[in-house]
Amino acid sequence: MSRPLEGKLALITGGSRGIGAAIAANLASKGANLALGYTSPSSTAQATSLADSLSSTHKIRAVALQADLSSPTGPETLISLTTTTFFPSSSPSPKIDIIINNAGIALNAPLGQITPSDFHSTYAVNVLAPLLLTQAALPYLPTDRSGRIINISSVSSSTGFVTQSVYGGTKAALEAMTRTWSRELAERCTVNAVNPGPVEGPMYAANTPEFLAGIKGWIMHTPGMAAREGVDAPEVVADAKESGGRPAYTGEVAGIVGMLCTPDAQWCTGQVVCANGGMVMLH
Repeated sequence: MSRPLEGKLALITGGSRGIGAAIAANLASKGANLALGYTSPSSTAQATSLADSLSSTHKIRAVALQADLSSPTGPETLISLTTTTFFPSSSPSPKIDIIINNAGIALNAPLGQITPSDFHSTYAVNVLAPLLLTQAALPYLPTDRSGRIINISSVSSSTGFVTQSVYGGTKAALEAMTRTWSRELAERCTVNAVNPGPVEGPMYAANTPEFLAGIKGWIMHTPGMAAREGVDAPEVVADAKESGGRPAYTGEVAGIVGMLCTPDAQWCTGQVVCANGGMVMLH
């Protein structure tokens, strides 16, 4: 089996669960070593278990590293932990080949109920943290265009979903930074974003019935979200009859991220790449 990322080092924020864990599994299967960033001490056991499992299954090195990305010092701490963990002090040129800015939070509220605290908390994790993390990684990025930075955005950056003034704004900001970094880092790495729509997992399950009703029409008209009897699980098919279709499986989003990390994606940079089954079709 081809392992196009053999020996490369990938840092994944929010790497202990959901989309982050699926991306970790995809990159491990391609031969990449993994630094799995996570924030909360309550996630230590889950992150460590995932790292151990991927190391054993794919014969790579995966390590779970804790850092609070909501803190201004957290991103630099995560970069420092990554380099000291994977490279001896005598290493002449420590290198982080791939960065996946995946960690994010959503605090949805209608316009009249948004608080300054919600705004600052969401922008701190979804916008400032990726910026500071990438900034701290600059000394360790490749210098031959072989590097990869993938920012996990959302269809919410462009769909105007009700209650997502703040969350949608953070993802639009992340896409704007993606385009700027693709120019500033052109000799070092490609920089792209992917924009999932609804994805299976606790974040999607936490949405209110009102929010789900509001996006049902979008789901019904998303080509890839049509549930398939005999292919999708019976409970997924049953739920799709109410919700309009199925959410993405985490592995489907991870597959697109993994594709962008390979050498075959060298000619793709500065883009927002569809990872939403066709919910949003950009020019």
